[in-house]
Amino acid sequence: MLFGEQQDLGIGQKYAPEVEKQMGGRIDNDALQNYMNSVGQKIAAVSHRRSWEYHFAALEHDSLNAFALPGGYVFITKGMLKELTTEAQLAGILAHEVGHIVARDSAALMSREIGIDILLAAAASQTNSRGAMTAAQLTRQIIGLRFSRKDERDADLAGLGYMVRAGYNPNGMVETMQMLERENTVRPIEFFSTHPAPANRMTYLRARIEARYRALPSLKDGKDEYRAAILDHLKDE
Repeated sequence: MLFGEQQDLGIGQKYAPEVEKQMGGRIDNDALQNYMNSVGQKIAAVSHRRSWEYHFAALEHDSLNAFALPGGYVFITKGMLKELTTEAQLAGILAHEVGHIVARDSAALMSREIGIDILLAAAASQTNSRGAMTAAQLTRQIIGLRFSRKDERDADLAGLGYMVRAGYNPNGMVETMQMLERENTVRPIEFFSTHPAPANRMTYLRARIEARYRALPSLKDGKDEYRAAILDHLKDE
């Protein structure tokens, strides 16, 4: 790592508003945002960096996507929320992104691919139009960064453990992979521009569930809760 944890937070704070702006802003529904945040906070509370402050936001963009910034910022799009059916599936996505934050994957990738000095300089110079344009361009690059297969596997497996500790059925993560694979056969989806295809990911997720979690008592799916808190609010959009 070329910079410390405090700079993780600084980058997240500086670029989160620009990410929200470029992705259409937050969905204007406090009940939906509070529900989604409550699920994310349950995951964060059992993560390996539970002392950090986490921020979860649902964005208006119609793409199927989710991503994280360093320092505890997690975003999920309206397009993704519409395709999920249970709280456990939502928990799986948020847990995966928390896994990246905990491992500082986002920070390492941004440092390597963009450069921390460039990111901090652009963020600090947003008071002038040239600086604002630079920050906007860098934000588009940040959104499009692609993790390695190892980083994705580590985030998947860490996230699987987090969602189980938070009380969620780990099969929710597999179900999300199945949904994404189906959607990608109909049209290319944005999620796969920054994440590996789900086929091999489902294989190791199922193996981990069988090895570690098969004997656990019934864990939460939350289909009715998700429908009431998310889908009913989005059905007319």
